[in-house]
Amino acid sequence: MKPVRLLTASLLFAVSTPAWAEPPADIGESVEALRQKIGAVGVSIAIVEDGKTTLSRGWGVRKLGDPAPVDAQTLFQTGSTGKAMTAAALAVLVDEGKIAWDDPVIKHMPWFRMYDPWVTREITIRDLLVHRSGLGLGQGDLMFVPRTYLTRRQTVERVAYLKPKTSFRSAYAYDNILYAVAGQLIEEVTGQRWEDFIRERVLRPGGMQYATSDSEDRFRTPDRSWPHARLSGALRGLGPQQLLDERDELGRNGAPAGGLALSADDMAAWLKVQLAHGALPGGGRLFSEEQAKQMWTPVTPMPITELPEALKPAQPTQQAYALGWQVQDYRGHRIIQHGGGVFGSITRVVMIPDKNVGFAIMMNSEDSGMLLGLTYELLDHYLDQPDFDWTTKWEDWYQARLAGGVEFLKQAKAGPSLKLAGYAGRYRDPWYGDVVIAEGSKGLTIDFTSTPRMAGRLDHWQYDSFVTDFDDPAIEPAYVTFALDADGKVTGVTMKPVSKIADFSWDYQDLDLKPVEDKK
Repeated sequence: MKPVRLLTASLLFAVSTPAWAEPPADIGESVEALRQKIGAVGVSIAIVEDGKTTLSRGWGVRKLGDPAPVDAQTLFQTGSTGKAMTAAALAVLVDEGKIAWDDPVIKHMPWFRMYDPWVTREITIRDLLVHRSGLGLGQGDLMFVPRTYLTRRQTVERVAYLKPKTSFRSAYAYDNILYAVAGQLIEEVTGQRWEDFIRERVLRPGGMQYATSDSEDRFRTPDRSWPHARLSGALRGLGPQQLLDERDELGRNGAPAGGLALSADDMAAWLKVQLAHGALPGGGRLFSEEQAKQMWTPVTPMPITELPEALKPAQPTQQAYALGWQVQDYRGHRIIQHGGGVFGSITRVVMIPDKNVGFAIMMNSEDSGMLLGLTYELLDHYLDQPDFDWTTKWEDWYQARLAGGVEFLKQAKAGPSLKLAGYAGRYRDPWYGDVVIAEGSKGLTIDFTSTPRMAGRLDHWQYDSFVTDFDDPAIEPAYVTFALDADGKVTGVTMKPVSKIADFSWDYQDLDLKPVEDKK
């Protein structure tokens, strides 16, 4: 194995060497066999080598119950991989001299506020993109997960009520909410919605002719994938695939954090621009070499998650977050990559700069083991590594996580302290808004008033904790725990996801609900 490279700026634009191989000769058969084995619905892969598209195709179907196949033009929702495109949109504005990476946000958005006035003054455009603001993991995501009534402007205004978990610039914690701020900043500077600016200044000039930044544009495209998930088991990820309602999507207020849809052909075009450091295949540039360097330069060190022995080669020795990209090492090579996920769809975009190779894998289901297995199979192919059976190892890991989550749910229960009416009331969190708990003919109900159709029953769990049974089965269940004073009066409500492996965007734990007078 070659020595691991340090992730320093001096290595960012080292001279690349040609890729040693074309795509795996059996990729068509192997991907289809794996898709059928796992039970995934559809898969799309794009590979770019030395500035050329060497693979752009699909497997499976766009929608359960419909034979229409996935092809190179099929749109997939790509989640947080779109953060890099929001960063690229800002890079365009930097090149035009309209902003600078280290401008204070309030220079361009004077009304913007963070919780701490000092942070409000100091936070820069770069800080919005690199997950070091002091906010916690996924904090504020319930303002657009699973959907919302809030506009982007209203969402950004509520950032002022998000109490930080750490001091400013002291720790890494992935967030989405500050990318929504970045999208609002683009609108403040240009007068265009993020959706319009990114389509006109990034997607179309970059050769991404099928990609969409607006939901209605995607819905009008016949060749699009639909989302699917496994929802009928003890927790999300277990049971047969189910078709989700494609219109019941995450709030568009958070779209700058991951609201784009791309095809394999679009991903190939995007990879070409990235690997060429902003240069366009037909001449000209999307963004300058300097901005390309800025976007790949590591900024915030990231903690390294310990992997089990079977997956140890995938554990980096160092990793950091840049501007919309994660930078890490793998088998002695620098890797630029990012994952993405929205309900029913997952994506991975990966580049090996010193091989001048990039690839993207998109799926319209939530089978993470398969996505990671294919990712590392392709990495090893282009790094000339022996077969490691990554697809089996990552799928085993994924299934073990699900099994662990099921075991956690098997716990003893003890009775509540109060009659059900004692828990009913209107409760308010400063950044989210109101949650209403009421007693009905069938027991307690809960209603998240800022979120369309986020309501259901509360079933007793243990002591003064209840568990949600939402009317929409795609919403992650949560424990709802009531704090009581000595007189048995509710003084507050806290929440947390039931599943130990729930997506961090279900940031129930960041709610601090206090009783308020219901004047209705």
